[in-house]
Formats: sequence, C-alpha cells, structure tokens
Amino acid sequence: MIDTYSPPHSTAGRLIGRVRDLQQIRALLSIGVGGGALLVSGEAGVGKTAVLDAVAEAAQTDGIQVLRAAGVEFEANCSYSGLNQVLFSFQDAVNELDAPFREALRVALGFESGTAPERLMVSNAVLLLLSTVAAGSPLLLVIDDLPWIDRASAAVLGFVARRATSIHVSFLATSRSGSQGLHDSGVLPEFWLQPLDEAAADHLVSTRFPDLVPSARQRLLTVAHGNPLALLELPSALSSMQGHAGGEMPAVLPLSKRLKAVFGTRITSLPQPSQRLLLLAALEGEGDLGVLQASSRQADDGYELNDLTPAERDQLVYIEEGARRLRFRHPLIRAAAVENSTSGERRAVHATLAHVLVDQPERRAWHLGEATLEPDEEVAVLLEHAARITLRRGDAFGGMQTLIRSADLTPQGPDRARRLAEAAYIGAESAGALPSAQRLLDDARYSTRERESSLHSAAAAALLLLNGDGDVDTAHSLLVNAIETGTHAYDAEDKTLVDALHTLALICFFGARHDLWQPYHRALAKMTPAAPVVLSALGKTFSDPARTGPAGAGQVDQLVAGLSEVTDPVELTRAGTAALYLDRLGEVRDTSWRVVRMGRDGGPARRYLSGLIHLCLDDYLTGMWDEAEQLAEEGIQLCETHGYTAFIWYFLYVQAILDAARGKPDRADETANRIIHWATRQGAYCAAHYAQHVATVAALGRTDFGDAYEHANAISPIGTLASHAPHALWVTMDLVEAAVRTNRQAEAAAHVRAMRHADVATISSRHALLTEACAALATSDDDEALTLFANALAVPGADRWLFDFARVQLAYGERLRRARATTESRGPLGAALSRFAHLGAQPWVERAEAELRASGAGKRRPGAPSVQTLTPQELEIARLAASGLTNKQVAERLYLSHRTVGAHLYQIYPKLGITSRVMLRDALDSSSAPENPQQTRPPAQGP
Repeated sequence: MIDTYSPPHSTAGRLIGRVRDLQQIRALLSIGVGGGALLVSGEAGVGKTAVLDAVAEAAQTDGIQVLRAAGVEFEANCSYSGLNQVLFSFQDAVNELDAPFREALRVALGFESGTAPERLMVSNAVLLLLSTVAAGSPLLLVIDDLPWIDRASAAVLGFVARRATSIHVSFLATSRSGSQGLHDSGVLPEFWLQPLDEAAADHLVSTRFPDLVPSARQRLLTVAHGNPLALLELPSALSSMQGHAGGEMPAVLPLSKRLKAVFGTRITSLPQPSQRLLLLAALEGEGDLGVLQASSRQADDGYELNDLTPAERDQLVYIEEGARRLRFRHPLIRAAAVENSTSGERRAVHATLAHVLVDQPERRAWHLGEATLEPDEEVAVLLEHAARITLRRGDAFGGMQTLIRSADLTPQGPDRARRLAEAAYIGAESAGALPSAQRLLDDARYSTRERESSLHSAAAAALLLLNGDGDVDTAHSLLVNAIETGTHAYDAEDKTLVDALHTLALICFFGARHDLWQPYHRALAKMTPAAPVVLSALGKTFSDPARTGPAGAGQVDQLVAGLSEVTDPVELTRAGTAALYLDRLGEVRDTSWRVVRMGRDGGPARRYLSGLIHLCLDDYLTGMWDEAEQLAEEGIQLCETHGYTAFIWYFLYVQAILDAARGKPDRADETANRIIHWATRQGAYCAAHYAQHVATVAALGRTDFGDAYEHANAISPIGTLASHAPHALWVTMDLVEAAVRTNRQAEAAAHVRAMRHADVATISSRHALLTEACAALATSDDDEALTLFANALAVPGADRWLFDFARVQLAYGERLRRARATTESRGPLGAALSRFAHLGAQPWVERAEAELRASGAGKRRPGAPSVQTLTPQELEIARLAASGLTNKQVAERLYLSHRTVGAHLYQIYPKLGITSRVMLRDALDSSSAPENPQQTRPPAQGP
C-alpha cells in the first residue's frame, strides 16, 4: 500500500513540469503489460520520490499491485533487510513455495534458522514468489534510494530486475547522484530525471508562494537551479537572510548539504519527544511500529508514538497503514534527523533498540555494537555470531564488515587478532576486497605480541602477497610456517585449517615444483580422522596428475556426486579445481555456471573468478571458443576491478591460446611474453607453462616446428613428463609432432614411452586420443601408424575434444596420403577441415585445404560431380559463398533467408564432391574447366 499525499511540487494531485517524464517512465516500464525495469536517477531533491509516488499511485488506481521498500543508510549492513521490507506482507505466499525455495527464503529473511542458502536459491525463490503474485494481477515493485539497500537484498533485487519482463513484473527504483552506496546499481537501464525547466520552476514557486517578492523569487530560482525541493524549502531561509550580505545565498554550498540544513531547522523546531522519536525511527530503519512503540517505552526520558503527531502534520513522516510502518517523506529527512543528534543520543537509541530486538540476534548485535564505545568481549562475541549468520546467508562482504566491528570491540589480544585475520581472509579469498584485507591484516599484527601467526592471518597474507609484489616462495614459506609451528590440532573438521591448506595447494600449483608440495602432503597425513576428500583429491589431481591423477578419480567421483546438495560457492569451486586435470570440467559445468551467476548477482568475487576459469578452460577444450573469449574478457575485467592480479593470467592465457589457434600469432606471442614476464618475477612457473603452451600453438600455426619444439620442451623436457607440472599433459602431441617435423624421431619415441609408462591414457578420453596419436606420429612404419591413428579416433568420447580430435584427423589424412592411400585420405582430411572451419582455426584450415588439394579432391575427373548438376539458384549461391560472403550477406543479395542459403549449401557440397565452404572456389574453378583441353586450343597459324 502506498501513501496518498500530494507530492510537494504538485498542484491538485498533478506534478508540475513532470508530464513528459511520467509518460516516458510508464512507457519504459510497460506497467501492466509486459513488465520491465528502470532506475530513476538524479540529484538530491529533484523529485525522484515524488515521481515514484505518482507512478505507484497511478498504478494502484489502475488495479496494479504495488510493493515498496526504501534503502536505509543506517541499515545497509543488515543482510536482506531490504528484501524483508518488500516481502514482509507475503509471508503466507512464501509458505506456499516448494520446500527448497521456501526454506531458503525463510532463512534468508530471518524468519527461521537453518543451513545457509546460496544467493542463487534465494534469488530464484523471490522470482518464483513474485511470479506467483503477479499471476493474479500485474505487479509494480518500487524501491526508493536503491544504493542504500543492503548488498544481499540488492543482489537479489538485481536478479529479479533483469528478469522482470519474463514474469510480467515492473521494477522501478531511484538513486541519488553521487550516492556512495555499497554496491553498483548499474545493472538497470537508467532514466535521468532532470531539474524543472525555467517555466515549470517559476510556475511552482508562483503557485506555492504567491506573496514572495520578485527579487526574492528570482534569487530563489537562480540558486535552486530547478530543484523542486530547494524551490519549496528555501523561501524561509531566503527571508531570514534578507539584509545580510544583500540576502545572497552561498553559491558553492552543495545542494544536498543545503537541503539537509533546511530539514535540520524543521526538525529542531519540533518538540523534544518528537525529535527523539524521529531519531529512533531513523536508526531502527524498518519503520516497524511495534518496535518503535516498545523502544519508546524503554526510553529513560519517556515518550510515546503519539509524540510523532507534530512531525506528521509537518509532512516529515507518514504512517503506511496497511503495512503498519512509519515512512520518511524523503531520505534527506532521515539523514537530517541523525545529523542533528549528538553521539550520546545516538548511542542511547541504539542501546534501547538492542534491548527490544532480543529475538533478532543479527540486528540486536549490530545495535549493541553501535551503542558500545569501549572494548566489550560480550558484545564482540554477539557480533561474531551475527557475522556467522551473515556468512551462512552467502553475504561475504556483510560478514566481513560485521567481523571488523566485532574486532573493534574486542580487547587487545589473540581474539582481536583472530577476528581481524578472519575478516582479512574473507576479504581476500571471497569478497574481493584486497585493499581492506591488507589494512585488516596490518591491524591484526599490531593486536597481539605473540609470535605465532594465525592460520587465517597467514592465508590472507599469502593471498595478498600473490596479488601484490610478493613471490610464490615467500607466500609458501609464510603459510607453511603457520601450519607447521601453530598450536592447532590437525582436525579435519577445523575449517580454518582446511582453508589454509587449500590456499597452500593453490600456491604449490602456482610454483609447479615437487618440493613445494611436500609440506602439503605432510599436513594431510597428520589430519584426523582423515583428510577431507577435497584436499586429498587436490593432492593427487592438481599436483602431479600425470602420476597420481588416476588415483584421485574415485575421490573426484565422490565430490561430483555430492554437488547437487552443496550451496557454498567455495566448496563448489574447489570440486571443480579437483576435476580440472582429469578433463572432467564438463561434469561440473552446471555448477560453474551457478557460481558465475551468483557472482554476477553480487556473490563472492573470488569464487566468481574460479567459475569463469573452469568454464573458459572447458570451452577451449570442447570447441566453444566464442563463449570462451567472452568469458575471458569478463574475467579480466573482474580481476582488474577487484585487484586480483594473480589470477588475470588465466584469462590472458585463454585469449592468447585462441589467438594462436585462429591465426593471430603476433598477438598471441605478445600476451605469452607478458605472462612469462610476470610469472618469472613471481616464481609462478605454472603460469609460465601456460604461456609456453600459447607460444607452442602459435609456432605450430605458422609451421615453425623448431620454435614449437623449443617452447613445448620448456614445459616438459622431451622423453619425460615433468614432475608436478600439470600442464605438461596438455602439450604432449604438440611436442611429439614438433619433434617428428624437426627430425627428432628418437626423442619423439622416448616421449611416447614416457606417456605409456605413466599410463596417461587412463586419465581421460582426450589423453587416450593423444597417446595413440603421438605413438602414430612417432613410428616410421606406415601400417602401424595407420592402425594407431584409427585406434585414436575410435576412442569413445574422443570427438568431444574438438580441436584435438580435428588435429588427429588431419595427421591421419596426411599419413594416408603419404602412404599413397589418396582416396582414403580425403575422408579424415575433409572432416578435419570442417571442424577447423567451424572453430575458425585458420592455420589448420589452410593445412587441411592444402592436403585435400594434394589428394586430388579439388581436381575434376571424368564423371566427377560438376557445376552442371547445380540448379541456377544453387550455382549463384555457390559463387557468392565462394567469393567470401557470409550466409547472411548472400541472403541479402538474393532476397532469401540465411537459413535457406545454409540449406542450399548443404545440398551443393555433395553435388560438387566437397565437404566444406572453404573448398568451394577450387571446386567451381575446376568444374568450369573443359574436360578436353585440346578442344579449346587455338587453331594452328600458317606461316
């Protein structure tokens, strides 16, 4: 239910100067028709709330349901408080949802306790709830002052806003220009509400202040710059300044401060009980009349809700009867109520609210924290408990902030250091707040004189070192020292220890050295009753997969099987990391997308990065290169936004390997050199291996096999699979092919023996494919090679690895042609060409085309297919396609649909005896040549 008062710059219920704005907003929102989302932005006092009210009131008049909430600066750290405002009146509807969504939403809103729901589950629950509500009648969701909605609610509401049209809901929000909120609300299309034009401003002032003298009215119009709230509130200030410095208004005073001063005057003119109640309402944040009444009874100076009457009459606040909530007319009124109070008055109100909110531990702890000046361990414990509640809801940033406040109120000593260190770890590992994490870590170090470093402190410091100027060895030593010299037990249930060991695994992976992994394995061996499955799996599949990967397959099975029950994004991404080098990212693909969607909707940035990394790598291996390119760019932007410099190389690698495969070797080499430069300085040799892989593929693409050999050999010397260098598995065929092409047959054979000895073919179908293909490349016996190639291509599931499979087909066709089985070679060569063309792997397209031409596929033989078999339309389509036009361009030329063009080409290829578009030109040229060249020779000339 919305209020029905007339907005301040209105006349007879009509907003002055806003007719066109209201028409545009209604059209953009499609209220009651298809739905949509819109953010109304503008300077303070420009009339955003009045416009919001006018839109909402008109919607209600049309029979549309209206839900409202308002961002509250003083409650911005209270998770899901905004969502609670929106959905409070729909508790019965919440109970009608299916069990998983109902439980997730009730826990998030604080109606009951339970397992922390993941953000995506809460978002979908709200979407389903609003969809159900909107099914009865159209729905308008109105959010005032969006930047001060708490982060958790903002993420869910952003999720809903982006899908508003799909559930026929209209979403309208406001945001003040220059607001320093806790999140970016840029996910919504924006409508900038301009100040009133000169004519409308003059009309408003003349209507509301007909007795204002012309000189004062002109000064008011000049100073207010069309701001409606200034036009209405400053006349009294102008009159009070007559005779002082010519009555001039200070020109440089920011408008919002000026208006706050005006509101402050209106508030201080109220009776003291009314001022106290306004302060209470401002700090309580939700306008709950029951809480306000109970709090007023607790106050030492005694006041009651009836003391609000003067503020209501002065139109500072109003009561929203249906929801039994007190609302401020404008956010600046709330801000002025707080600014006009003393710190002692604010602490007293917070203490009163904490006494009343005994059944809401999260809010009670926050108010106690604000009411307390000196260190108080009891309050610090309550805040730490509140932080745990917030973290279980998936709000990493809110949990970090609450832990910081808990630490602020903790006496100097180990507990203060521990809380600061945990906040720092959350900031570095999840929330994407690296600068804050560094400051917290520095504070933690000063909070205790003990030499022992906590595990969270060490893990946070290690992550900050990796993302700063530190190196892998320093980060490794710091963390290993904390793990091995600490007084903690090696308890497998100790989350702090598990977090520290996972961070250690990441550092060891970066370093790509056997010695770095030894402390990790020692720690796992000490854990009781046994190391967690994920840590044990990482120790096998993420460290040295060529030797221990298959032994971890069963543990990865266990992790993957349980993912449907997991909501914690940390656990989800750790399972994906364990699956990476077993080529099982496809099995966690849905999970990775869940994490990415959570990140896009405001979830933990670090987990968001992990989800993107896993999707990018799987996309590259399975041939979804366009998506990989898009996700890599998203990852780079995320790293740059949050300062994760230690992870940007993953995404640079994806971009560069695609450049290398698609025939852009110069750009690929430039990126590879950039990664190598960073990796060498940091001691992150795994990143250097990835970059060498890029350089290898780029060299293969330009047929510089000597250079390709050098780069691949730098990852893993030929004849061995380098210890604890996981990426050595990804360059096996590159290295063997380059060795054969540079007359190093003995070395190639030695590498095949190393692969057979390690039994890498058991890791995945991709490695089985590559093992057989490498053996075929390395043998000089044609019959043996052809058998091995056939075996490789027959591996079940091998065709999933699109680029690798096409390369094996190409090598098979090349070997067939050299063994004089030219006719048989055309099948694998044509199939390889089709796959390369689909990927856009131009260097390999050209190799396959050359091989096909050499096999005679482009030459017309008597009785072979020719252009004469094509219809006139097919011939025209073939000629245009051969000229380089796309299907869409051909369609535009011939006034056809692009699908029709594609269908014709599908019929044309077999008629010309070819298998892909890239062969069209040669086929048309050879088919148009005369069958008997002698028939067209010029007649002999006489002497």
